[in-house]
Order: sequence, then C-alpha cells, then structure tokens
Amino acid sequence: MIVHLVLLKVRKNVAAAQVEQVFFAIGALKGEIPGILSYSWGPYSSPEGMNRGFTHGFSMTFSDAKSRDAYLPHPKHEQVKAQVLEILDGGVEGALAFDYVA
Repeated sequence: MIVHLVLLKVRKNVAAAQVEQVFFAIGALKGEIPGILSYSWGPYSSPEGMNRGFTHGFSMTFSDAKSRDAYLPHPKHEQVKAQVLEILDGGVEGALAFDYVA
C-alpha cells in the first residue's frame, strides 16, 4: 500500500466554500480512478505551530505503486490539480507531496 501525503498553503483570501469544493473534488477521484483506497483531508489543527505556513493537508492511500503511478498522469487528476493550484499561495511552491510504502 502507498500513502500519498500532500500539504498545501492555501491563500488567505480564498473562501472556505471554495477550499471545501477543491477538497471534495480531490476526494471524488476515489470513485473515478482505480486503486484509491481511502482519502481524508483537513486544515492544520496542531497547537505545536510547526506547519511552516502549510494550512491544509490530505492523505490518500493506494493499493500499490502501480495504482499511484497511474493516478499521477490521469486526466481527472490533472483537472483537479489545476483547481488546487488556483487556490495555493505560490502555485506549485505552495504544495509538498510525500509518498511512502505502508
């Protein structure tokens, strides 16, 4: 199983409804792209303050690396990725992705 963690720096002027819409669109990929097992998301909520400007994050699990690798260039993923980039502070610099085998 592959865990796909993504941290995002959402611009402060983006409405909460738009942020939710983007994260719901990411979650809808689970029904569109084979191999996605789970998805969860949320805003930063730790009192530690170690988020370094990242305001939101999501986690997605894939059945295997082959499924994750098919997801990355998938046209549906590319459409949602464009929506994500629109709300980020700094474009692609406002995102951090980290995958690991679980």
